[in-house]
Amino acid sequence: MKKHLIAAMFAATTLGTAAQAGGLDSLLGDKNKMGAVSDLVSAATISDSDLKNVTQQYVASSDKKEKVAPAKDKYAKRLAKLVAKHQNEDGMKLNFKVYLSPNVNAFATADGSVRVYSGLMDLMTDDELRAVIGHEIGHVKLTHSLNAMRTAYLASAGRNLAASQGGGIKQMAESDLGALSEALLNNSFSRSQETDADDYGFAFMQKHKYPPAAMESAFRKLAGDGGKQTGLDAMLSTHPDPEKRANRVKDKMAGK
Repeated sequence: MKKHLIAAMFAATTLGTAAQAGGLDSLLGDKNKMGAVSDLVSAATISDSDLKNVTQQYVASSDKKEKVAPAKDKYAKRLAKLVAKHQNEDGMKLNFKVYLSPNVNAFATADGSVRVYSGLMDLMTDDELRAVIGHEIGHVKLTHSLNAMRTAYLASAGRNLAASQGGGIKQMAESDLGALSEALLNNSFSRSQETDADDYGFAFMQKHKYPPAAMESAFRKLAGDGGKQTGLDAMLSTHPDPEKRANRVKDKMAGK
């Protein structure tokens, strides 16, 4: 509730600043400006449940645009085996799919959707993949994914993004989902959030008796040259230095 209040105050401040700059009468007379402000206020006060609705629409759109591995595909079979006991993890209901793409990447969203690219699967062992997935689940559990969606929604509000009406979110147009996707891409997690997700992933490995060393080796691979020709550069551009993260995991294993 406090976060929603702060966001609403931010929207109100935006309205006040605009009124001072050009005069409230001129602002009220400009339907486009008022529409943008209305979208901003609606986005600022959106509930967590409505944000998850937005997220589900975003993921559905992403699944349509990407080539999702069918159940009988070797990548889908491998992932299903790796995450068989993690459909319900730490109080969260999760769903997993593979994107058949050479990109070395993975992500998880606030509604519990976890997407793993085949390029990452080609690069990683089973336990290294579990470490990466544990990290991504951490972003969901620690509400990083939810907060990122809220920020992206706010950033897209001025583009007439579908606002909450009557206690629910309307079906969003593809153009609105495209604006939302662009905003998400421009809103990478902070270094502290990545560190917290690393810690969650490390604990995830220990909890399920997977070798924590696999998290270190996963980061070593991301730090090396092995995957740079298959999309690794894109992943590294939005994540902290993997070599430093590998060293941090090594220290954690040593009890430092």
